Amino acid sequence: MLKLIERLGAIEHGQEMDTLTLPFESRTRGRLKATSDAGRELGLFLERGPVLRDREGLRAESGEIVRVQAADEPVVTARTEAGLPLARLAYHLGNRHVQLALGDDALGGWVRFPPDHVLEALAERLGARLEHHEAPFDPEPGAYSHTGHAHGHHHHDHSHADGSPHAH
Repeated sequence: MLKLIERLGAIEHGQEMDTLTLPFESRTRGRLKATSDAGRELGLFLERGPVLRDREGLRAESGEIVRVQAADEPVVTARTEAGLPLARLAYHLGNRHVQLALGDDALGGWVRFPPDHVLEALAERLGARLEHHEAPFDPEPGAYSHTGHAHGHHHHDHSHADGSPHAH
C-alpha cells in the first residue's frame, strides 16, 4: 500500500504518478483507504481538518505524488440573473450554513449544492432555475480559511474547501 502523508497544495497536471478520484464526503477525511485511478492501493495518513481539494497533490512516504480529483456526484446547480439576483441567491443559501460552490460558465453564474429539497424550494422561490445532474462538488473554502484549507472556525458545517466552481 502506498502511504500518502503530505499535502502539497494544488499541482499542475503531469506532476503526479497517479490520480485519486473521490467524492466530496471522502475528501473531508484525513484517514482513508482507497484505490487509485490506476488500481493501486492507497492509504491516506493526513492531518485532520482541511478538505482535500480538486487538483491537490499528495506525497507518499516513497516520494511519489498522487493528484486528487473531485468525482462527479449528484448535485443541484441553481442559475439566476447576474448581479443582485445571483448575490441574493448565494446569500440566502449560504445563510443556511451548507456547503456551496459558486461558478460561472457560458450560461452565466450559478450556485451548486448537494440535492436537498428545502434548499431547492428556497432557490426556486428566489427565481433560480434548477438543474439536477452529476458534476464535481468542490465548495468554497470560507472566509476563515487560509492557503485553501479550513482552519479555526471548526463547526462541521463550515469546513469549506477551495478549487474550481465555488461558493459561500
